[in-house]
Amino acid sequence: MADHHQLSNFIWQIADLLRGPYRPPQYERVMLPMTVLRRFDCVLAPTKQQVLAEAAKWEEKFKGNDAALDPILNKAVGKGFRFHNRSPLDFEKLKGDPDNIDKHLISYIESFSKNVRDIFEKFEFTNEVERMREANILYLVVSKFCDVDLHPGTDDAPKVDNIAMGLLFEDLIRRFNEAANETAGDHFTPREVIRLMVDILFDPDDDILTKPGIVSKLLDPACGTGGMLAEAQNYLRREYNSEARLYVYGQDFNPRAYAIAASDLLMKGNENSAIRFGDSLIDDQYPDDRFDYLLANPPFGVDWKKQQKEVKREHEKQGFAGRFGAGLPRINDGALLFLQHMISKFELYQPTQNKFGSRLAIVFNGSPLFTGGAGSGESEIRRWIIENDWLEAIIALPEQMFYNTGIGTYLWIVTNRKQSHRKGKIQLIDARARWQPMRRSLGDKRRYMGEDDIAAVVCEYGKFVETETSKIFDNEDFGYNRVPIERPLRLVYQMNTDRKSRFLDAVPHLLDDVQAIDRELGREPREDWSEFDRLMKKLLKQRESRWKNPERKLFRDVFTERDPEAKPVILDQREAKGDPNARIWGWFPVPNRKLERMYEPDSQLRDFENVRLVDTENPEKNEKEIIHYFCHEVEPHLSDSWADKQKIRSAYEINFNRHFYKYTPPRSLEDIDADIKKMEAEIIRLLHEVTS
Repeated sequence: MADHHQLSNFIWQIADLLRGPYRPPQYERVMLPMTVLRRFDCVLAPTKQQVLAEAAKWEEKFKGNDAALDPILNKAVGKGFRFHNRSPLDFEKLKGDPDNIDKHLISYIESFSKNVRDIFEKFEFTNEVERMREANILYLVVSKFCDVDLHPGTDDAPKVDNIAMGLLFEDLIRRFNEAANETAGDHFTPREVIRLMVDILFDPDDDILTKPGIVSKLLDPACGTGGMLAEAQNYLRREYNSEARLYVYGQDFNPRAYAIAASDLLMKGNENSAIRFGDSLIDDQYPDDRFDYLLANPPFGVDWKKQQKEVKREHEKQGFAGRFGAGLPRINDGALLFLQHMISKFELYQPTQNKFGSRLAIVFNGSPLFTGGAGSGESEIRRWIIENDWLEAIIALPEQMFYNTGIGTYLWIVTNRKQSHRKGKIQLIDARARWQPMRRSLGDKRRYMGEDDIAAVVCEYGKFVETETSKIFDNEDFGYNRVPIERPLRLVYQMNTDRKSRFLDAVPHLLDDVQAIDRELGREPREDWSEFDRLMKKLLKQRESRWKNPERKLFRDVFTERDPEAKPVILDQREAKGDPNARIWGWFPVPNRKLERMYEPDSQLRDFENVRLVDTENPEKNEKEIIHYFCHEVEPHLSDSWADKQKIRSAYEINFNRHFYKYTPPRSLEDIDADIKKMEAEIIRLLHEVTS
């Protein structure tokens, strides 16, 4: 059997023919479609005449009806292939007319079944054919590819079977993406990261994956060139069971990435798998499907302005019946939308019906861990996931691992079928120090995880014990209540000519009333706005004047100013109810009276306290924790403050660094002083050399 590395090297050498008309990052525009084309040509060669005979028989009847004709001709190819070509041409015959090779090549491509034509449409290969013709290299490229033997051979004498072809294509994709490393991260995930994701994803499922007759389905909604899907299949075949059946499904909105992934799938003969074109957020190609496993590396920090209208409509109209019921993240990063989309594809957990729930692995930057305060879309999404006990683990990966960014990245493991010992728990693994230096940087990628690094992380995950780099927490440990702490508004009233003029400039029709207030209530400062407001209302009632609310607000804004010595502004008053915690929630007792008063809060003095979440299912316990915190941490310092019970919001964030922070004590003053003296002596020595 042919070695896929040798074939890859040979095809890579052919790319040198493109030098000049193409820059190296552009080589894949030609080489990948040509590899696909040559493979299809070789696969279809043995049954070429049968297909042409069937085409001659049925083409007239089904002319223009691909849906009817394609299955007939695919069947003529045999071996369960899902494509065919009805042209009498092949690669050898294409060489027979060098002057018209461009027209013949396009005609040959247009004679494929619709699924292949769609792929080459997304490759935009017609443009490349014209470009090569103009550069006078098209004939050379086609001729060289004739020397690339990609025939599958026979069962008795295999040459390049589907597995070898898949490995060859993956190797070419990797090479070309590395050559174009400035954009590779948009649709290419480093192989070792995929390996780690797949290892973790399948780790608890030995019993399920090795069970005879089990068929599993895996989805990548941002599949790029399909690397994650390919690695998942390879891993399952290599590590578990060569007979295990894993059907893979992908979707991507980048035309070229889609074309590469779809080609790879066709070449491997995955008849029960699919790659579909479209934007997963607004054009879900698998609306009614559920999957056992899900993988994704969605774009980091990419906004979703183009999808905003439709995503927001689904969120508002369908709620949790749709995909985005938990919340919407800020517009400049749609990563958490992909996570919600993937969770909506979870299979139910019904072992008696061979439904074992779902497991998900997704790569994020640090933003989804903590961005957004209480009540924000990000926090609500985190709360939804954690309170449903779906978040199983988060793994911090080394920096400088990806081609287009050097920032830190995190692998989230989410599942609706946690093992019993993991229920109610979340594991954090710090793998940031598990890396090896690369001999040559590829864009921003300067590090990689070796086999031992990956094995160590998987081992830590599987053991589920606390170590220096593995921490285990209760779900509630990442939750907190965001408690607004209010203080009363204190206003001093005073009438003067300047304020009077400013007020009447805005509302001149109130001149008579203002003159009456000035005359009857005077211009002396009043430190009790509530009492003055009562007197003013009484005066206006006597004058039968009715001010609108905006006019009353404007009057207070103009004629008062804040003063910490003034009396608080009364908002409400009620009979005392004997609640010992009423004071904490803002009802202050009135001395010598059986009354309680609520004061108007001063927005400029408002503060917030984060109080730990004790129990997500017991509001009373959380309330007691807030009361205890307020009495011990707030009231002793701010005696007139209170907690606004109505505006308390629960939230979740995962501050990874806080849990793995290692304190480094500062150097002693003696050491620092010794270093300074040493430097001074060196400076004096150097000056002496210059001046002597």
